[in-house]
Amino acid sequence: MMDHASSPSGPLVTGSEIARLAGVTRAAVSNWRRRYEDFPPPAGGAANSPLYALADVQRWLDKQRKGQEVSPEVELWQAMRAAYGDQMIVGLSAVAGVLVGGRDSGPPREIADRVRSLARTETPVGLVNGLTERFMDSARRTGSDQVSSARVVHAVRHFAPELRPGATVFDPACGIGVLLLSGVAGTGICYRGQDLDADSARFAGLRAQIMERPHVRLEAGDSLRADAWPDLKADLVVCDPPAGVTEWGREELLLDSRWELGTPSKAEGELAWLQHAYAHTGPGGQVLMVMPASVAYRKAGRRIRAELVRRGIVRQVVALPPGTATSHALPVHIWCLRRPEGGGDSDANLTVRMIDLTGNGPDGSLEPRPDQVADVRLIDLLDDVVDLTPGSHLRAGHRDYPGEYAALREELEDEIRRLATVLPELSRGDGPSWLDGATASVSDLTRAGLVAYDGTEPVSASEQLDTDYLQGFLRSSASTRRATSASGTYRPDVKGSRIPRMSIEQQRRYGSAFRAVSAFEEGMRKVDELSGRLAEVARHGLASGALTPQD
Repeated sequence: MMDHASSPSGPLVTGSEIARLAGVTRAAVSNWRRRYEDFPPPAGGAANSPLYALADVQRWLDKQRKGQEVSPEVELWQAMRAAYGDQMIVGLSAVAGVLVGGRDSGPPREIADRVRSLARTETPVGLVNGLTERFMDSARRTGSDQVSSARVVHAVRHFAPELRPGATVFDPACGIGVLLLSGVAGTGICYRGQDLDADSARFAGLRAQIMERPHVRLEAGDSLRADAWPDLKADLVVCDPPAGVTEWGREELLLDSRWELGTPSKAEGELAWLQHAYAHTGPGGQVLMVMPASVAYRKAGRRIRAELVRRGIVRQVVALPPGTATSHALPVHIWCLRRPEGGGDSDANLTVRMIDLTGNGPDGSLEPRPDQVADVRLIDLLDDVVDLTPGSHLRAGHRDYPGEYAALREELEDEIRRLATVLPELSRGDGPSWLDGATASVSDLTRAGLVAYDGTEPVSASEQLDTDYLQGFLRSSASTRRATSASGTYRPDVKGSRIPRMSIEQQRRYGSAFRAVSAFEEGMRKVDELSGRLAEVARHGLASGALTPQD
């Protein structure tokens, strides 16, 4: 996420916050930036998410007679950003604790006083929801997957089944509870959740308390490795799981009973989350999973997809419009599963409803037109690919195969050309490995206050240390070998790892190279996604007659 700390001249604000200050839309602020040469220049942030000095913005707004007094809510948010920086979840939890009358882990006195003052004129629910919306807006702008986007929540709510009074809803990757608490509603619903980040789970629980949701219980911990709800059988499981995570615990969980559809490969962490969610349903229980589009056709997941189809578990797949999810460049799907009542295999005459909304706008209707729906027989899905991409099963006349093929090919070519410029210029080194020289342990750096942790990820907490340099050396093969036992077992003991001692100038030089390598690696993942989509469009376009080879 971007740097939320205050600048030397005062707090920084985003474009969205300037819009709130001036009482205009974000588009109006963007127009001001282009039209007025004296609009304040960015004072921080990144190129695609700049931050501006609040004092400069206020002076400019006053000069243009577009300003108004800074609201108490904006002042509270700015004070929180100055106090908590990138750890805004901790700040939100502290503020929520004040609103429920808690005393432990309270915020700084200035923030607590502002909260109590606001609570005299605004309801606690309104205040905490307003702060939550600000946090979600910040996550959206930075492309973070820390919270489910409002569009994803809206889509899950739209496709969720009607639940009986007193039903149980479970989210095993609940984060701050946005999807769990907002995605499904009903009379007397019991909500259960778990999240790896303890601060997120705590805030979600406090927010539920403020919202007067009495039947909410949330736990902190790794859902896959340490399930806090082993005996829970929910009526509905909703989940927007972490995408693209390969270190989800496969080696430790090879014989886990949850893999009744097949053991997921290391690259198919999303299918591990899906089976974990399915394991928490009883007969008739349902699952709504948000999935990257590539999970529908990747070769490594074919066996598990085949079992989902063969047993009649997958009932509907919805391809949502691009832009629905903040953290995925390509369209995402909602997989709708239902555990059969009898527990046995399904009737081969059953169908899977395929809904393709990818041609719609991200804020368009979620009600499909007739040409966006296809009911596909199970037997027709069980081919060599078991492709669950909705667009693949709609009639060729409803898809612009030539347009899709040309657009995907152009995007793939552009990405490959871009990757050629991303890799850093590296030359032959003239010495032994840096790790064979003077080093420092991460545990010593942590004790000295130079290293902090963003979840499980070590980050710099000092101007003496560069984060990219730190993480780059820790991810290198040399560090991996040092974290591997004689039996070959990998132990990700970050605090026990060591990094070379360098000046900050050398750190930044190496950090820049490591950052470029990571960007290249991320780009290659996108190339893989695009390649799969391009092959799918080409294959089905040729088979349907919508595409033909050139002479």
